[in-house]
Amino acid sequence: MSETDHSAAACQPKPRNRLAETTSPYLQQHAENPVDWWPWCEEALALARSEQKPILLSIGYSACHWCHVMAHESFEDETTAKLMNRLFVNIKVDREERPDLDKIYQTAHQLLAQRTGGWPLTVFLTPDDLAPFFAGTYFPKTQRHGLPSFQELLIGVERAYREKPEAIREQNASLREALSQLDPAPGVMISDLTPLDQARRQLAGSFDKVNGGFGRAPKFPHPTNLELLLRHHAATAAAGSPDQQAREMALFTLERMVRGGMNDQLAGGFCRYSVDDQWMIPHFEKMLYDNGPLLTLCCDAWQLSGDQVFRDAALGTADWVIAEMQSEEGGYFSALDADSEGEEGRFYVWDLEEIGARLNAEELALIRPLFGLDRAPNFEGRWHLHGYRRLEEVAAEREQQDLEVAKALLASAKAKLLAARAERVRPGRDEKVLTAWNALMIKGMLRAGRLLGREDYLDSADRALAFIKATLWREGRLLAVYKDGRAHLNAYLDDYAFLLDALLERLQTRFQPADLDWAQALAELLLSQFQDEVNGGFYFTAADHEALLLRPKPLADESTPSGNGIAALSLQRLGHLLGEPRYLDAAARTLGAAADAIRRLPYAHGTLLMALEEQLSPPEMIVIRGGLLGTEPGALSGVTDTQATDARAIDTQATGGCDEFDRWQQLAQRDYAPRRLTLAIPADLSELPPALATMHPGDRVRAYRCRGTQCEAPIDALEQFEAVLQTNAP
Repeated sequence: MSETDHSAAACQPKPRNRLAETTSPYLQQHAENPVDWWPWCEEALALARSEQKPILLSIGYSACHWCHVMAHESFEDETTAKLMNRLFVNIKVDREERPDLDKIYQTAHQLLAQRTGGWPLTVFLTPDDLAPFFAGTYFPKTQRHGLPSFQELLIGVERAYREKPEAIREQNASLREALSQLDPAPGVMISDLTPLDQARRQLAGSFDKVNGGFGRAPKFPHPTNLELLLRHHAATAAAGSPDQQAREMALFTLERMVRGGMNDQLAGGFCRYSVDDQWMIPHFEKMLYDNGPLLTLCCDAWQLSGDQVFRDAALGTADWVIAEMQSEEGGYFSALDADSEGEEGRFYVWDLEEIGARLNAEELALIRPLFGLDRAPNFEGRWHLHGYRRLEEVAAEREQQDLEVAKALLASAKAKLLAARAERVRPGRDEKVLTAWNALMIKGMLRAGRLLGREDYLDSADRALAFIKATLWREGRLLAVYKDGRAHLNAYLDDYAFLLDALLERLQTRFQPADLDWAQALAELLLSQFQDEVNGGFYFTAADHEALLLRPKPLADESTPSGNGIAALSLQRLGHLLGEPRYLDAAARTLGAAADAIRRLPYAHGTLLMALEEQLSPPEMIVIRGGLLGTEPGALSGVTDTQATDARAIDTQATGGCDEFDRWQQLAQRDYAPRRLTLAIPADLSELPPALATMHPGDRVRAYRCRGTQCEAPIDALEQFEAVLQTNAP
């Protein structure tokens, strides 16, 4: 072949396999592999059955570093691909689009390998029953670290499938039996708060007093555990014996995350986890599902403590989401990759020469001690920005350095470094929109907009909600995924539960009857499509979902809150709000189904523990009705930027045009009261559910306060309302 022929051949596009037609960016990353990949579909499963070939199931996601490594080493290799194509029917799955399959086969991996799994997940299935007979995670191209080469593994697994069918059948039967035991009958109902106390002790026992967090590296954010501790402090404070240690464990851990390399110190947004004890060097991917709950948590921490570091982190995270993660259509994208230009973290780390060339002397003198640039490199010979010290400390040590001057210098330094970073090759962005993850971020944006007085955050959340309703809500059911104009895949438990939770937050921010109607529709679908009517709790997949090896009923919190926990918590709140006993009963039966699991490992079930707390001590419901003779409510029912200097004070003069209706709502939402739900309903809204319709507006603004099934007389004076709110405030 001539040089011209070689050049022409190199310019020819690579043949693309079936994955090119999917919506998943992860699957599309493998569209040019020489592997004869299939997406998970009936056609692929039927092919495996007809040819009696085992299935090689590979599960990963677009931002997964080791998924990329295995792809480069093995799936792009012609020799390995030929072996895979000859011996197996090869199926590639995006765990973010198909969390049902991921949950099933991660569980199977744990049972087979007797250790936790991860991604990439590599599972070999028998074609007739889709049962896994061998499972692992990453396998290298050549032998190393005690792992066989991937090619050796392929040959050995296929030989075992052919030569030991009886042993595989026996193992599969044992595995199916073990899987069936994962959904036991409900235990004895929990009748007191003992598991919450046990969870608090378990967290205290593993608390890192030096660096924050629980246990050793790798350290994950686990916002549910921190929320549980803050709620515990609030409950004990209301009872007159505040648990200060619980408060400090949560706030100290969150502060270290906020100031550390886990948090992007320039653009905002949290990375997936820290590889060290100090929260310094992260796994650099940024996931929407981490940032939504962490945004909510930062807002709550600021409201409780008044510490500016949490407010700044909330602002940074929300600004980053709007700038980088919200589509023009309104939905939020899923993730930013850890890698750029083939290297993890390359986009985020710095050489001192580059920083010195961009900043002036004053800026450099400030950020050197602040971010550790005066220390040894902390990431492969380079520097990743990590807040070794607080700005107040650094400013105090500099002669005549006013804090406001230091803030201005820091802001200008960050702006210059951001401009420099913008010139680099950006990490890849996974632009699919997932309903469940969007719901987590919508809740965070609503909380930030309400507490920080940011109308743009509320508008961002409203755009995302409108996108879901217009695109992913079809014929009275949710869909799970949207990408490139296509919405598909039946939604899962988390989609329904997280969206219901987000709508309850929306009702506390800008009450609209349509949102309440949608919340009721989601609650009804949880009961009709997901509820286990025999043992209680909620399955991860709907009743009319594709039949799989297992119908999971996940109870514990994972990287996201437990769908069962959020469903129980939200149904309880909606049940009390509407006076609907079916919702309360479903929540109670969920807690019964989870009782034994909660007792075995309380701290792993934080979301269910929050639901248990509100079952035993029903949440406080505040309904504020606008006055018939008063003004219309303002557009924003949150705390304004002027008020934000003190989360515990209302300055009516600082509210400008804020009317009486808004002041009542601000008063009810001023303090950190996690077991309080506040709805501000204008006087002219009359088409309300019966339980709310009985709370009539007066001539002026009035408030109704209820706990469980008990409601107090309406309150017509603001001073009286403030006094009542301080009585046994949750």
